[in-house]
Amino acid sequence: MIFFAVFFALYGFLHLYFYVKAVRAFRFTSMFRGLLALWLAAMTAAPVFIRLLEKAGYELPAQALSYAGYIWMGFIFLFVSAGILVDAFCLIKRLASGRAAGQGCRAVTNFWIPAAAACLICVYGYFDALNIRTERVEVYSEKIPVAAGRITVAQISDVHLGLIVREQRLKKIIKVLKAENPDIIVSTGDLVDGQMDSMNTLTGILKTVQPRYGKFAVTGNHEYYAGIGQAVAFTEAAGFRMLRGEAADISTFLTIAGVEDPVSGINKMAQRDSEKFLLSSISAEKFRILLKHRPLVNDSSEGLFDLQLSGHVHKGQIFPFSLFTWLYYPADAGFVRMQKSALYISRGTGTWGPPIRFLAPPEITIFELKPAKR
Repeated sequence: MIFFAVFFALYGFLHLYFYVKAVRAFRFTSMFRGLLALWLAAMTAAPVFIRLLEKAGYELPAQALSYAGYIWMGFIFLFVSAGILVDAFCLIKRLASGRAAGQGCRAVTNFWIPAAAACLICVYGYFDALNIRTERVEVYSEKIPVAAGRITVAQISDVHLGLIVREQRLKKIIKVLKAENPDIIVSTGDLVDGQMDSMNTLTGILKTVQPRYGKFAVTGNHEYYAGIGQAVAFTEAAGFRMLRGEAADISTFLTIAGVEDPVSGINKMAQRDSEKFLLSSISAEKFRILLKHRPLVNDSSEGLFDLQLSGHVHKGQIFPFSLFTWLYYPADAGFVRMQKSALYISRGTGTWGPPIRFLAPPEITIFELKPAKR
């Protein structure tokens, strides 16, 4: 409830900023100001309406409102971000010229510059979100026997299958996975986004790829938002083995462990202890992969795994939102080498909310586990 209260307070502020900019720029009549305020109020509440429609089974209206509401969400965020920069420029210009307050840039210009920038980035970001990159990471370890050669692990994360990310995007993901033909596929949370009543066809698409050592998944926060029972059933029907505080032995030298997302409600201290206990039960002679949705490494766990795979952050998804995520997750994407272990954070394969990505392209990550030269 605190999260939603803060979210809607901030989201409401973005719309208030847009309203003030628009009214100053165009001097609308009272009727147009009222209509604009009504539209902005509706867009502020759109995420709630979308969930209610989806829950009630009105999929097509929910899907249409999703595209309108979430593309608008991306636009309004970019508009305000660009608008603040324009405001700062106008303020500096006014102070430098010694003009009186209120004699800065023209109000119309002050509106259209951020509006145009937001529109252009939205168009670019929409198509960039469909362009899935393949990132390759080589990991060398003495725990990988020379006789085993190379083991490939494909990571997908934060796909967010739901109203917007559907068959078209999923088929692109599967096409990449089939081309790579990995030995193992892992999903590091948020495979699903919301209600899953009409997503049964997606399990069939996911089942078409069957790596030789199997598919493994852990929960993210959105599995719980969607309903943990439904989310687990969907993931398992898609051919994944859910690792909820357990480990799976892949071979004599490789083990994959997975832990629950903190949103599950488990006490933070108990969760830290259970993670340490789980990892401690795995032989240190094995190469240990830890699947954990959020890119946070517990001090008590470092050294008890070799490679942690995470997601969650989306690298901000839409710059400059990455500046805010960086405050909580200083490591928000890519490979991080620690003293005794390593961490890789995926930018995510799908999108949450706005079907837009800007300076944070989607990815499927291919890890090549290779024997180190002794």
